[in-house]
Amino acid sequence: MTRREALRLAVLASVASPLAAGCGGGGSGNREYGTATEIELLTSDLGRSSGEPDAIPEVVAALQTLAGGLYGRLAVKPGNLVLSPYSISVALAMTLPGAGSRTAAEMRDVLGVTSDARFHGGLNALTAHVQGLAGPQDRADGSTADLALDGANQLYGQEGVAWEREFLDLLAREYGAGLRAVDYQNAPEQARVLINDWVAGRTQDRIPELIPAGVIDDLTRLVLVNALYLKAPWQFPFERSLTQSQPFHRPDGSNVAVDTMVQPTLMTTLTQGEGWRAARLPYAGRTLAMTLVLPDPGRMLEVSRSLTSGALADVMSAGRPAALDLRMPRWSFRTPTPLNSVLQQLGMRTAFDSAEADFRPMTEEDLDLHISAVLHEGFIAVDEDGTEAAAATAVVMSEASAPVTEPFHVDRPFLFTIHDVEHGTPLFLGRVDDPSA
Repeated sequence: MTRREALRLAVLASVASPLAAGCGGGGSGNREYGTATEIELLTSDLGRSSGEPDAIPEVVAALQTLAGGLYGRLAVKPGNLVLSPYSISVALAMTLPGAGSRTAAEMRDVLGVTSDARFHGGLNALTAHVQGLAGPQDRADGSTADLALDGANQLYGQEGVAWEREFLDLLAREYGAGLRAVDYQNAPEQARVLINDWVAGRTQDRIPELIPAGVIDDLTRLVLVNALYLKAPWQFPFERSLTQSQPFHRPDGSNVAVDTMVQPTLMTTLTQGEGWRAARLPYAGRTLAMTLVLPDPGRMLEVSRSLTSGALADVMSAGRPAALDLRMPRWSFRTPTPLNSVLQQLGMRTAFDSAEADFRPMTEEDLDLHISAVLHEGFIAVDEDGTEAAAATAVVMSEASAPVTEPFHVDRPFLFTIHDVEHGTPLFLGRVDDPSA
């Protein structure tokens, strides 16, 4: 069997059931069955490594920088916003080993990568650490609460394309990701439904449709997806009987009555900076927390800019012990966020350019791949019991379309000239009235 044949994928049915789509891993050539379909799943023979734990601090620093850059550009639009810098970083990092030359250099700059091997290994180790925080947690009152935290990666590639083994090996080793074959060329909508079903399943239906209609078409060749789900109970739950309607002051100066939760005496930590205070709300087990940043009146824009310029680490620092009379609203919303323009503003331009993008390390075939879309969606719900949050990111890779042509049919008398290109010297000049004469 040739290398090309060994890496070639076959779709045995054009539609996959949610059952077949819901699994995220498997061995090379492992076949999984849905209610009426079969899909061949390709992964490398390599198992997932333990990563590089000593690289975690630099990966976290890079994530914080990316988070500030993304927030700074997305927050200029009014309204609620939720995003997962981690999910976005993982999806783009899975794309990076398939990039070359200037495309890869720009991606490294945006992601904060100084060493590919250390970044992939560090992100792998960070993922293992974060997901290891899930499970039963002891609370201060002696009770136990379950903390759910789950992430998954998956690739969906065009059937019949020979993907580079080094690319597949790295994805298996550092991201635990396999590649499923779909038929974008003949059934793009069915592929879109399959991907969305997988994301919905991995996020407990909190991200039901990551990829909207029309994004995937017959030129799509690969979609790389990360999904993240969190359900975390508070270390100190709010008493529901204390929740009451209170006014919330909107940015335009108007007020709205909202259900407001109350913690009369919350023992926590408080951090202060120029124009803001930040309170840490621990989740059960105290290994995860939410930090609430409250700008002083009229200073939201200034504080947002400080987060963009690197203050995120300061905001998340522990601060001083404090007893707080905490009052905060319940909230729940979902934010779909196309990231093409934001990532280009941050400096990742070439990857989106169908003429300049270089993703040749991704496949041994002669495909002119570029990123046609980076889609992100976040969900969050906060109440007296805790927080439920989900996010997913998809990087959609497409092949350059055939150029649009306009007719130029030489079917009547014409003129011609023969000349040098640099100077335009007319070496010959003439006219043709009848080429058969």
